[in-house]
Amino acid sequence: MLCYHRTRPRDAGFSQMANIKQQKKRVRIAAQERLENLRFRSTAKTLSRRLREAITAGDATKTAEEHKRLVSWLDRAAARGAIHKNTAARRKAQADRLVSGKSSNL
Repeated sequence: MLCYHRTRPRDAGFSQMANIKQQKKRVRIAAQERLENLRFRSTAKTLSRRLREAITAGDATKTAEEHKRLVSWLDRAAARGAIHKNTAARRKAQADRLVSGKSSNL
């Protein structure tokens, strides 16, 4: 017969905070990095939406400006590691197709 501690729920998992100083620091830094990565991904989506809106409005100068901002942001996010480099390349190619007039689901 197996003996389990009765006061601890079985599905508690690893939700407790570490009691080692370095691990507390790593948890804190990982949370900050998650927020930064979220900011990069969210801004990339916003810039993609703005590019689509500029294309549907038919404004060539705004389209060129938004495309340049999106490509620059995706490069920065990939260099930082917020998104994978192939994901950045794929999204830039989708934006290029969208700007050139070919169909794409950006």
